[in-house]
Amino acid sequence: MHESGTASEAGPNDSSGADREFLALERELSVFLRRARASSGEMAREVHPDLEPAAYGLLVRLEEAGQQRATELASYFGVGKATMSRQLRALEELGLVTREPDPADGRASLVRLTQEGVTRFRHVRDARRDRYRSKLAGWDRREVAELARLLHQLNARAEG
Repeated sequence: MHESGTASEAGPNDSSGADREFLALERELSVFLRRARASSGEMAREVHPDLEPAAYGLLVRLEEAGQQRATELASYFGVGKATMSRQLRALEELGLVTREPDPADGRASLVRLTQEGVTRFRHVRDARRDRYRSKLAGWDRREVAELARLLHQLNARAEG
């Protein structure tokens, strides 16, 4: 750092050139993810006081994609079957999801949101969307769309 206190000049342990962009990306993603985890915890509690923060994402996926096998959900989120089973069991106990036999394979079941789960989830999702609108009020809609596109691209590449 030079006298002004900025990091514009590389120190002996700093990466140079193109690596600066990746360091900046890592820093910004770390802050974003920390805030997102806190936000998911708040929203999970708004859906139900006993809902685990990680389970909120399951509700998002089931609302968006419809009923799915637990193995599909585990694969989508990159977690093991045991973790997914535990999270789904907790959601079932709260009355937010139900399992039904898969007509394509009687040994498997499909997980779907209950009406109670849909109602609670949509209420919280709509409130979240209003918060996004408020926080991004100064952004052009094209910028919001570009951010969504770039995040989708990042997520899609992480899956592969």
